[in-house]
Amino acid sequence: MQSDRPIFVVGCPRSGTTLLQLMLHSHPRIAIPPETRFMVAAYQRRLHFGDLNDPARRRELAEWVVNRKQSRFHELRLDGEEAIRQIVEGPPTLGSALGIVLRLYATQHGKPRWGDKRPSYFQNIDVLLRLFPDAQFVHLIRDGRDCVASLKEMPWYSGSVYSAVAAWAEAIDFARHGAPKLPEGSYHELRYEDLTTDPEAHLRRLCDFLGEDFAPVMCEPKRIAGVAVPEHKTWHSNTHGDVTTARSGSWKSRLDPWETSLCESVLGDRLETYGYELSGAPKTETSRMVAYERTAAKRKLARVKKMAFDRLMRLREPNPLGARLTSGQLVLAGVPLPRNEPAKVNG
Repeated sequence: MQSDRPIFVVGCPRSGTTLLQLMLHSHPRIAIPPETRFMVAAYQRRLHFGDLNDPARRRELAEWVVNRKQSRFHELRLDGEEAIRQIVEGPPTLGSALGIVLRLYATQHGKPRWGDKRPSYFQNIDVLLRLFPDAQFVHLIRDGRDCVASLKEMPWYSGSVYSAVAAWAEAIDFARHGAPKLPEGSYHELRYEDLTTDPEAHLRRLCDFLGEDFAPVMCEPKRIAGVAVPEHKTWHSNTHGDVTTARSGSWKSRLDPWETSLCESVLGDRLETYGYELSGAPKTETSRMVAYERTAAKRKLARVKKMAFDRLMRLREPNPLGARLTSGQLVLAGVPLPRNEPAKVNG
């Protein structure tokens, strides 16, 4: 039996996750949609939706996902009424309701396997595993200096350079310290630079991890960029061309000297761990290091507060959260599988 485990693409923003999304979406069995904004938000509101054993509560949840503009459901180009109907008639768990939307997207594209992509999901892996306990995570890592250089140029980015540096540090710290604690067979990482230099070799390894056959069309993501990337996201224009290494190392002309010094002073050991050579820039000024440390501390405090609040909310959950859509999810939930359908929990 081929795998039906959901796939989640994660990474620091501007690390190339949209390119990887398109490569995966090019696979004949896999559908990965444009970024949505309902997954974590729905989890944070789970107590508001109440007991999902009640079909009326499931309808309220479904209408929230479909009709809320911030969810970006409209960018999936799905039939909203059909999504609501399937959620109301589906298993009474939050993960099932959210997974049904992703499954509908896959069905629309004639594919059996579904997933999602959002860079910041690396900060919510525990949430995603509660919703989809058989999930597989693909972490794309790019030179932190390139990520910072790209982030500060984005029209939607309102943070500081210090926040951008902190975001990359957090993504790498997850890879180094959080990923090894994940269930076996659920985590795979690759470098953007390797992926763009030799797409076939690294996509073959990724497909082995996912339990899928490699499809050569995955190396030509531009073929579907017009379909899978919303037109208004002009900052993804490079995905409409050939896979290229041209942007690797572009930080050298895009970062100011002080920004390079900051990146290498803060991220030096992390960069070298992942094979990125340092330029030898001078140490950053003390005042800038202090500004970074304050920013990083604020971000860490916000995460700690959010985790503490989440632990309290878990005590009041009226239902299990895990999806009951895939064979592995059904096994983990203790639901009998249909006859002649073997369990597929870890690959």
